Amino acid sequence: MMTHSAVNFSGFQKNPSFSESESEELGEVCISNISTAERRKRLLSGVIGFVIALVVLAVLIASGADHLWRLPLFLLFFGAANGYFQWRDKT
Repeated sequence: MMTHSAVNFSGFQKNPSFSESESEELGEVCISNISTAERRKRLLSGVIGFVIALVVLAVLIASGADHLWRLPLFLLFFGAANGYFQWRDKT
């Protein structure tokens, strides 16, 4: 038996005209908690981080460096993905 948990946001009130299953199908609205300028900064940091990680990866591959030298690139790609997903989710 699976249990289903709901996410409740402060100030979010369910519409009493819908049943529980109907309101879950409609989805919930997430209001952005950062400004447009801050979202742009996060997208820019994600894109720049991704480009830097790709350039470093290309240099490591071209120079024939050991495979273990590529491992720290995970942090660069993770930071780039973090910036992108924060921009996309407006958080």
